[in-house]
Amino acid sequence: MLSTLKQRIGSDKLRHPLMIALLVFVVIVLGMIIGKGGMMEAIALLALFPIIIFFNRFLNDPRVGVYTIIILGFIAIGLTRYIRNVPFGLSVDGFIVLTYIAIFFRYFYEKINWSQINRDLVYLGLIWFFYALLQLFNPEALSRTAWFYAMRGMALYMVLLIPIGFLLFSRLRYLYVFLYLWGIFSIMGTLKGLQQLYLGPDSAEQFWLDTVGGITHILFGELRVFSFFSDAGQFGAAQGAAGVVGIITAINIKGFRNKVFFGIMGFMGLWGMMISGTRGAMIVPMIGGITYVLHRKNIRVLIVGGLFLSLVYAFFVYTYIGQGNSQIRRMRTAFRPETDESYLVRLETRQILNVYLASKPFGGGIGSAGDWGKRFSAHGFLAQIATDSWYVQIWAEQGIVGLVLHLFILAYILIKGSYIVMFRIKEPELRGILSALVAGFTGIMGASYGNGVLGQMPTGIMIYLSWTFVFLGTQLEREYKYLKSNNLPIWSYKNKT
Repeated sequence: MLSTLKQRIGSDKLRHPLMIALLVFVVIVLGMIIGKGGMMEAIALLALFPIIIFFNRFLNDPRVGVYTIIILGFIAIGLTRYIRNVPFGLSVDGFIVLTYIAIFFRYFYEKINWSQINRDLVYLGLIWFFYALLQLFNPEALSRTAWFYAMRGMALYMVLLIPIGFLLFSRLRYLYVFLYLWGIFSIMGTLKGLQQLYLGPDSAEQFWLDTVGGITHILFGELRVFSFFSDAGQFGAAQGAAGVVGIITAINIKGFRNKVFFGIMGFMGLWGMMISGTRGAMIVPMIGGITYVLHRKNIRVLIVGGLFLSLVYAFFVYTYIGQGNSQIRRMRTAFRPETDESYLVRLETRQILNVYLASKPFGGGIGSAGDWGKRFSAHGFLAQIATDSWYVQIWAEQGIVGLVLHLFILAYILIKGSYIVMFRIKEPELRGILSALVAGFTGIMGASYGNGVLGQMPTGIMIYLSWTFVFLGTQLEREYKYLKSNNLPIWSYKNKT
């Protein structure tokens, strides 16, 4: 009886002659490598094992690919300061493609619910991407190579990440994993920023400042903190969104540890926004806060929230408190644009573009303006124009037609997302968490008026995946109710997707 119950374990398998022969072979090969090439080659060979294990997990669970994309979205650009001339940004593209391949092989013999991607959000992404494809035939475009590089952040990530989100993240526990990943890297981002501010940039960051970044990141002798992000503008806006999402999530989520973590995320996010010195980022918590207050549909909350935002506005507009602090002083100019020379220059630039684009309803072509324009078509007119704003960039490159289409898509997502939160979701905890995601997106929409943050990493990646969770809201609520009625924790609910 006992013998029939006995199971083979790992040590039993190692006794198999084939396994013994394989181990002997591996030992001989490693010995030859060490003897011939030295210990460094052997260490490099051994380093392949974690990579093999990673890709094994990746192919068995494509969500690992999405988590990798999120992590790379935060650190890829920063890595280029330490390992130069390596396009780490393209690694995001590679892992997106690999994730689709992993989905294909993982669910080759299993049924996957493809109806998850039969949604308006996916169709909106396809429409926007199709319009970007048509820009290849724009007669005003000067470089097809510039189109390839600029189109990725403009439309490609959106059209590829949204279906992945619907296919792989359609369970409640993945919402929590997503939020925790966001929180961890936002906290790390602020800690890195504080190191730059109080201890100074490290050697790689200093080299970047001396060669490329100093002209925009050292103003009047003061450092604009950029952390491991692409620039201070992206750092400030991304941390502002993390602050909004963290604080609202902490207010609504259950569990003491959850509240502490997301409270820290919110505080560190807003602190990072403040030290970035990015004026446009100030709009993120303000608009995000207004969005959340409106979602509550509570007059008392509306009054209290309105008073708080009014006090913040009055602090920057009608007082000089904290004027000795360079970060506060710079952000105060966002509320007093008439005193800011750069804002006046932007107004002049938009007037020039208004004349230039009057006869170009489809713009000058994707990649013709900004950094990509300077790199691939430096002689072009738009390459000489600093677009700054995300919306101005779309207007310049894709014309008034592209701008109207893009604003329609964003407005549709905001309105429907708010409708789902306000009228479809009944569970207070889930409603509050989804409201946090919509508020973060709304804040980024506002910040994109002054900086091109929406199409950059990691903001674009986090926003696109946020949309999928919001549009999955009613499905997530059904699972939430099931867990609640059976007194089950979120992490214990195992079912196939």
